[in-house]
Amino acid sequence: MKFTAVAAACLSLFSQVLGDTDIAGPSSSKVVLPATFKPPQVFKNANLVHVITLEKNYAKENINVLIENVSPEPQDEYFLPFTSDQMERIGGIEVKDRKDATVSGFVVEAVEFDQTSDTQYYRIRLPAPLPAKGQQTLGISFFYLNAFAPLPAAIQQSEKQYLVYQFSAYCLSAYPTLKQKTEVKLPSSDIPDYTKIAGSGETKEFPQKQGSKLTYGPFPEVPAGAVSPVKVRYEFTKPVTHVSHLERDVEVSHWGGNVAFEERYTLFNYGANLSAQFNRVKWAQSQYFNPQSYALKEMKFPLRVGSKDAYFTDVIGNVSTSRFRSNRREAVLELKPRYPVFGGWKYPFTIGWNADAKTFLKKKTGDTYMLNVPFIEGPKQQEGVAFEQVQVRVLLPEGAENVRFYTTIPESSITDYTVDLQQTYLDTIGRTVLTIKARNLVDDLRDRELIVSYDYSLAASLRKPLIVFSSMVTVFVGMWAISKVDVRFSTK
Repeated sequence: MKFTAVAAACLSLFSQVLGDTDIAGPSSSKVVLPATFKPPQVFKNANLVHVITLEKNYAKENINVLIENVSPEPQDEYFLPFTSDQMERIGGIEVKDRKDATVSGFVVEAVEFDQTSDTQYYRIRLPAPLPAKGQQTLGISFFYLNAFAPLPAAIQQSEKQYLVYQFSAYCLSAYPTLKQKTEVKLPSSDIPDYTKIAGSGETKEFPQKQGSKLTYGPFPEVPAGAVSPVKVRYEFTKPVTHVSHLERDVEVSHWGGNVAFEERYTLFNYGANLSAQFNRVKWAQSQYFNPQSYALKEMKFPLRVGSKDAYFTDVIGNVSTSRFRSNRREAVLELKPRYPVFGGWKYPFTIGWNADAKTFLKKKTGDTYMLNVPFIEGPKQQEGVAFEQVQVRVLLPEGAENVRFYTTIPESSITDYTVDLQQTYLDTIGRTVLTIKARNLVDDLRDRELIVSYDYSLAASLRKPLIVFSSMVTVFVGMWAISKVDVRFSTK
């Protein structure tokens, strides 16, 4: 979608929905219900396909379900159950209509009712109530972070790495399911261990294995809340890259015509630990034939075309093992850490770059400006990257007001947002800073938009140059006045 179209749509959204508030953003994504709450049995799942993708270092799950209203009244609330542990690790929940892509307006909210219960819920509010005996096909997608455990937990430097993932062959549901199956997609066909369960019909045993895919089911009718614990162990000789904290700053300069980006990472490899000390000589020798390794040795950051002045530092200082290329077609920052990051190791680092403000910033009617930047960018790796805690700060010019924002990141992932002031160089009252916090994001969501609208008047834009000018005049006048003072001793 072009920037102008997005900006116009967002301005319309801001004016119609958010009114004249000083700060606006997503509404709260949590609903409080009584402690005795249980989902009313007003739906049944006529058909359900549960797809689990383990090809990256986080688990991606898709639930395609045909729901049917079995109550005599129209219903618009569908509940999705998770365990308490899953609720801490889940992120990026999105719901779509599988048969009609034009249908929008699904609202996903976490239900807060009994903190001691092991079963928690997300509530999906349908765009329109489903009439009695009506059906609708939902596509529900989400991610699990910290979903795997390496087995064995410690291996040699050049050994293969195997991960274990535990799940239920029955998709956990608050409603009875008439027919369902679970598909597990793995990164390779090397699957030494997986749970086998009794089959149904002509199939004597599940799962059915086809290359790198396992299929549990189809199963006949399953009651609400039913589970069938299974686990799978598979080869994943790649780094399990996990960013525990990402701090992303976007600094807007109207006078400089520049948008400066800086990202601070606290990165871990959650793969298997080394069973012996790291051997630098053995590692250097292995690089000549470039074997597959579970150590993180390089990262690639695709940036927006036109990016410039990229840098890469860590706690020691500047890191020279990086390469930045920028042309009319692409801008890519390639970097290598100071050391290969093996399982259990940590590597904090910082990257930054500049870009022309015209790429991201547009002036709308009057004093209103619209900034459109990616919410997160981050490395683009074959094995994927998970972000546990993300903080995005947008530093607007001094005097910016009436700040509003909209983001295409799933609303359930946004945990908090604030607007305050921060003193920077040559400021008087301080720059306006929008801070947005999110949790449990993945690289599949990179380049999702963050659109910020704010008012910046001519008087506010002239404040800093006038302050600088008046300060310089004051200094020169003061120096001239001091030079006119006669400090000589009188001869009389």
